Amino acid sequence: MARPLARPLARRSHGHCNGIVAGEASHDALSVRAIVGFVPEGDSVHRTATALRTALVGKPTVSFNAPRLVGPTPAVGRTIERVTSHGKHLEIVWDDGITLHTHQRMTGAWHLYRSGERWHKPTRQLRVAIEVADWAAVCFNAPVVETYRQFDRHRHPGFGRLGPDLCQPNADLEECIDRLLDHVDPSLPIAEVLLDQHIVCGVGNVYRCEVLWAVGISPFARVGTVSQDDARDIVQTAARMLRANLATDRRVTVPGMREGLAVYGRNGQRCERCGDTVQVKRIGEMNRLLYWCQGCQARGDQRVAPTPPHGSERPMDPHPAAALFLSELPWRRAADGDDTFTNDIVARDTPDPHARPA
Repeated sequence: MARPLARPLARRSHGHCNGIVAGEASHDALSVRAIVGFVPEGDSVHRTATALRTALVGKPTVSFNAPRLVGPTPAVGRTIERVTSHGKHLEIVWDDGITLHTHQRMTGAWHLYRSGERWHKPTRQLRVAIEVADWAAVCFNAPVVETYRQFDRHRHPGFGRLGPDLCQPNADLEECIDRLLDHVDPSLPIAEVLLDQHIVCGVGNVYRCEVLWAVGISPFARVGTVSQDDARDIVQTAARMLRANLATDRRVTVPGMREGLAVYGRNGQRCERCGDTVQVKRIGEMNRLLYWCQGCQARGDQRVAPTPPHGSERPMDPHPAAALFLSELPWRRAADGDDTFTNDIVARDTPDPHARPA
């Protein structure tokens, strides 16, 4: 078994959430690299499955350890038959029908190590460790770790029937569109519906923000009011973004834009498309952060949200000073029809005809 470190190594990037350690497969060797700074989403879990598949499939299990496992323990000596992903769900299947199911949610991460290599996280964060000849696959901090015999994901009590996985090239996009338009609760905001894996799989918090910005639809538009054309635009854009990032370490949704993202993580910054200010708000049962631009994503927004008074606190800002700062941004004041900024500049640059010469 790979040896744990006494303390974890910090792996952070751009102040974002924890990422995963995935790998890239080749015919000759498996190159393991860190993908940091990402919340796990469909594209990154897909890459994780690819790396684990290359290292594990066809090999007998040397050891298995899962301190919080729910379900039967895979037997040592059994051969791993396949590794698959569906959205954020990752499954490892043995030849006797035992299947390990993990869901990373916001905190989980799979690491792949050479046998005997030191782990990059402490043992207290261990959830699963699978060792085969030459390799050890280790999962840290995953909130869901369970096994089933003769696993069928369509009968999984927590799954229901999952929507198509947009990371797959053969995903039925028309089925995704139909599921979106026929949602059981038409009053839900489209931003919440996009995270429902019974509609589509693969779309996480980053992609829902970026997709809705790309199509110019308000994240607060009720799904029951979304037209068929808009639903098609949303699904096709999400599929394109996810597939474009399957083979890259750095998640990019808008090529050529700094940091590669239009709105996610850019609260208070200027929208590159319309010049308004990117905003953030917590919504939904999971209280996830939603980023959007109110200037160019107003279509379908049915909220009653009058413009706040100058300098007042807005719901997106935890402190009045932040609201005051954002309201004083030149492009924000111009958008509100406030000419004070411009007039101040003109007043300073225009000589007073009544002033005495110095």
